Amino acid sequence: MPAGDRALVDRFCDMLAAEMGASRNTLLAYRRDLEATVEEIGSLEQAGPGEIGRLGAAWSALAPSTVARRAATLRRFFGFLLDEGIRVDDPSAALPRPGIRRPLPKVLDTNEVEAMFEAASERASSGEPLALRNLALLELLYGSGLRATELVSLPRRALQSARPFLMLRGKGDKERLVPVSSRSAEAVKNWLPHVPENSHWLFPSGKSHLSRVRLFQLVRSMGALAGIAPHRISPHVLRHAFATHLLAGGADLRVLQSLLGHADIATTQIYTHVDAARLVELVNARHPLATDHR
Repeated sequence: MPAGDRALVDRFCDMLAAEMGASRNTLLAYRRDLEATVEEIGSLEQAGPGEIGRLGAAWSALAPSTVARRAATLRRFFGFLLDEGIRVDDPSAALPRPGIRRPLPKVLDTNEVEAMFEAASERASSGEPLALRNLALLELLYGSGLRATELVSLPRRALQSARPFLMLRGKGDKERLVPVSSRSAEAVKNWLPHVPENSHWLFPSGKSHLSRVRLFQLVRSMGALAGIAPHRISPHVLRHAFATHLLAGGADLRVLQSLLGHADIATTQIYTHVDAARLVELVNARHPLATDHR
């Protein structure tokens, strides 16, 4: 990347970190998209509509979602250059605009979730430490809708008996309160005696905490015990189930946004589509006229 472009990308990322609270992973994603664009057009600082317009062909083999993400990155970057007076024009109007449909998240129905809890609880009733840990992980994933990273990095004393909620620092280094059910608190209480006193983490592993990859493997194993196919279950699917089942139970969308830690209500609104899809399925399967071909 030319030195001039690199300096501009550094300034852009500094702005995102300072003004938007962007996380390290978010900044790396922006940087990768901008670096990939430089490889295609040679320079961001000097690029005009002609160079930007060629990106449609250069990105033709990419998934529509990737094209949309890169285009969004460039719009934001050129908007930043314009705001800073570094450029007097904005060539982003020439960017490709792929029509993409955001996929509905995978969800489990309540019976499948109950089956997972029955299997995990039965194993935990033996008192075996790892079974107690797995039940605590499952309770917090589904009971509080935590992200995988938030869950595995919980400090040892994250849950306190006098405080039925967690204080989490999620994406963009933003804090939020998440309630903890009595079931989750009980599961953690049963697991805590098996956590070393000198551990900083609630779910330690080696010199650090449980990894997201290991959590993914454990959740798939717990799903298998309940007869759920591996491709249908993950920590994120349980987070989706938490949101969908709360919404179906009458939860307010704004409350759900707060619980999930979404910066934009549009992200949370995907669950209204999930619920609508389930209602359509129900009508097609159960309505008296569904099989009436008169």
